[in-house]
Formats: sequence, structure tokens, C-alpha cells
Amino acid sequence: MLKTLDNALELLEYFTRETPSWGVRELAKEMDMSHSIVHRILTTFESRGFLIQNDETKKYELGTKLWEYGSIIRDNLRISDVILPVMHTLSEETGESVFLTWLDDHEGICVEIAESPQRIKYAMSSVGDRTPLYAGASNKVIMAYLPKAAQEAIIDKGLKPKTGKTVIDPEKLMGDLAAIRKAGWAYSVGEYSDATFGIALPIFNKRREIVASLTLAGPEYRMPEAKVSEVLDMMRRKRDEIEACLHKLSISSVAGRRHPIS
Repeated sequence: MLKTLDNALELLEYFTRETPSWGVRELAKEMDMSHSIVHRILTTFESRGFLIQNDETKKYELGTKLWEYGSIIRDNLRISDVILPVMHTLSEETGESVFLTWLDDHEGICVEIAESPQRIKYAMSSVGDRTPLYAGASNKVIMAYLPKAAQEAIIDKGLKPKTGKTVIDPEKLMGDLAAIRKAGWAYSVGEYSDATFGIALPIFNKRREIVASLTLAGPEYRMPEAKVSEVLDMMRRKRDEIEACLHKLSISSVAGRRHPIS
């Protein structure tokens, strides 16, 4: 691997929703990298439009070039054309928000949302949000179908709680994943966002590799246990429609590495 290129791509990964802007010195310190090297990488990305420098703060932020690439990916997936209508129908039938989360290396990335028609709704995620695969139903149902080596690699990076209910004990997490894989779906309450439920189903490509998840989410009080099986039946039908669309488009992944089911 080219070290310079690797450093440059690693630097881009530090620009997140939580930390959307960086000064040269603070980023160099965070990356434990030479100030001069970080400065050269930042100015190179700026010259190509991948980053911009704020005139007031002098900090660097993501540029429109990355937005352009994101738009290309979105167009290629044709999510808005063929998948979003299915998600909207499910949202209308259930009254809850529906999320499509894609596997991108060892993270989940929200690529589409059909918001609940109700006044009170789950609104903690936005399109483009990245989430850890060990927290919440939408992520854990993906992690459950990864090879054991990939699961262990995620755990080895460290499990940080999103809420007081996030499972951060490795042994318990592996037990949860095994149960999810056996059941074929995941259910969680408050693991990623307090007082919020999530019901998720895995989505596979033609090679039966896990690529995404379809998730229904909303306030905990609106999903009593007796209602879960009814909702699952509706979700399975819509999941099957989405898989059929993906198979027709021959889509295997958005941007991340693919993990064959072992």
C-alpha cells in the first residue's frame, strides 16, 4: 500500500458529523503525524476541491467534490427510483420511520430514510450518518452475518456505549449476534438512542453476502411486544421487494469491502 496515499485517505476519515472541521495543528496532533505532512495533504485536497478552508476560522472542511461523488453513487444505486417508494409504503403501513443502512467496511452508513407520517417520530439519524455495527438493531443485524474474523476485528477496535443500554461486553455481544443470525432479524430498545425501538432485517446480494439492513424505528411506547410479529411480516415482504430490486440492478455494495457469509 502507498504510504502517502494511505495517510491522505486516513486524514479524510477524520472529517465526520461530530468533527466537521479541523485546524492543521489539531489534526496533526489527533493523527500523531507531522504538522508539515498534514498541511501538505490538506492543501492538496483543497486544490482539488475535496476540502475548503474557512476564511474566518482558517479550519478545513469537506468540499463539494465529495458531494459530487456521493451523488454519483446515489444515482448509480437508483435508490430514490426503485427502493425509496417501497420504504415509503412500509412507513405508511406501519406509521414508523424506515431506514436503509448499508455495510461500509466495519461501519453502517444510512443511505435512505422514509420518515414516519406521525408527529412524534425517530429523527436521530440522517442520510450519510455512519454508525458502529455493534449498536442498535439496524447495525447488529448486519454484524451478525459477517464472518467471525470481521466481528472480532470490530470488537478489537473497542466498544463504546451510545446509551446506557448499548452492549459493550464482547461475550454478550457475540451471543446477541448468534441469536440474531439464528432468528433472521434483530430487535433492540434504547441501544443506539434512548427510548427508541428498532426492528431490522438483513439484506443480501445475489451471492448471499450481507450488504445492508432494512429497519423500522420509532418511540418505544408505540411498539408493544404483541405488535412485533405483525410488523415483521410487513417488513419481510418489503425487504424481499428491495432485495429483488438490488438483484436486478446487480448491486453488491456501496463503497465498502464485501464480507462473504461464512
